[in-house]
Amino acid sequence: MTEPFTIAILLYDRFNALDVVGSYEVLSRIPHARVCMVGCERRLYTDDRGLQIATHYLPDEIVNPDMLVIPGGFGIDSVLDNQEILCWLRTVHATSKWTTSVCSGALLLAAAGLLTGVKATTHWNRKDQLATYGAIIEDDRYVVDGKISTSAGVSAGIDMSLYLLSRIVDENFAKTIQLAIEYDPQPPFDSGSPSKAPKELVDRIRQPRPANR
Repeated sequence: MTEPFTIAILLYDRFNALDVVGSYEVLSRIPHARVCMVGCERRLYTDDRGLQIATHYLPDEIVNPDMLVIPGGFGIDSVLDNQEILCWLRTVHATSKWTTSVCSGALLLAAAGLLTGVKATTHWNRKDQLATYGAIIEDDRYVVDGKISTSAGVSAGIDMSLYLLSRIVDENFAKTIQLAIEYDPQPPFDSGSPSKAPKELVDRIRQPRPANR
């Protein structure tokens, strides 16, 4: 019998929905994938707009997954000092094949001490904050340093997930999944990064770094 490939996705309130669902859509296609939604409580977790996703596992029940996925979201700052989560991340990372984050989820990996001296990325509005933890900031859509893979804001998590699929299975399989989900971005506007967007839009989105970091 083939062993399952266990993927642990951490949830907390005010997660970003696409960070979770985009990664899930791609990574769940790994043969024999077992996706576990993990939270400090077994309950429904809610994003900023009311979408709810249930967790069925507590951290101490999933201690050696093959892959760890930390989504971003505005709620990330509320768990940066959560010692139960930070301890779990360090434990899981010790045996994981891949430790990954989407968007501002990188901050939680960094708070656990996993990104010190590691090349990483996050949402453009959080890069200065991530740098305070000792991460080496890169400007790519996703960055791989050893078994740690981090992606930039939200949609970049799909790019990273497809890359990981190519590493875990093979490139043709990843291309097949890309075709199956018709992932062929052609946005109507060229405003997807702060280097391209008008300054007034960048200023509208930019937020001050939380006072605790």
